[in-house]
Amino acid sequence: FGEFIREYFIYYKPRDIVSGDFYWVKRIKNKLLIAAVDCTGHGVPGAFLSLLGISFLNEISTSILSEDDDISASIVLGLLREKVKESLKQNGRDNSAAKEAMDMALCIIDKDTMTMNYAGAHNPLYLYRNDKLHEYKGDRMPISFHVKERAFTNHTIPLEAGDTCYIFSDGITDQFGGNNGDKLKTKRFKAMLKSFVNIPLAKQQVLLNHEFNDWKNVHNQLDDILVMGFRI
Repeated sequence: FGEFIREYFIYYKPRDIVSGDFYWVKRIKNKLLIAAVDCTGHGVPGAFLSLLGISFLNEISTSILSEDDDISASIVLGLLREKVKESLKQNGRDNSAAKEAMDMALCIIDKDTMTMNYAGAHNPLYLYRNDKLHEYKGDRMPISFHVKERAFTNHTIPLEAGDTCYIFSDGITDQFGGNNGDKLKTKRFKAMLKSFVNIPLAKQQVLLNHEFNDWKNVHNQLDDILVMGFRI
């Protein structure tokens, strides 16, 4: 990691023993690939889809990125979608086909050009630079069959030293808690991140866990939780 990012944390809190959320990191040549993925469901069904996702991402990244240095995050998501559809026999015509899907955010950091490719299936990227939030939104379609399927949007982001990035599943923003049993939602999550964005990321993970547990209070954890933070 040291050649690409200065520091990082992975806040991973499955609801059950096994999880439908997973994180994936792989280095190929001059690129570092980082993904936060949320599979349909949790527990054993979600974990099964997670295993498929990890296997497919390893296969795609090794076969494609080893041959093409200019591969984009959006292309990786598109190839992953095709593998998921083929594996689960999703074609839009067979109602008995599995309905499972993945939401994800994928970042590809190129250390030579100091740029980052981002593409998302629902899940966004938050980038804080000089205390200002830059939000890159994912496309409103999953990694699975979708009736309005199109190519995923690729964002190419010039990086600067000190940029702090977060990718995550929706488990934390959907968590019920507070005084009135509301969802945490993105507005509170953004404020939470901004309040400690400038401190070391290892400490951020501790504070994030404290803030989440304080918010959840007496409520049960609703879903798997995954938040990844890294600083350039």
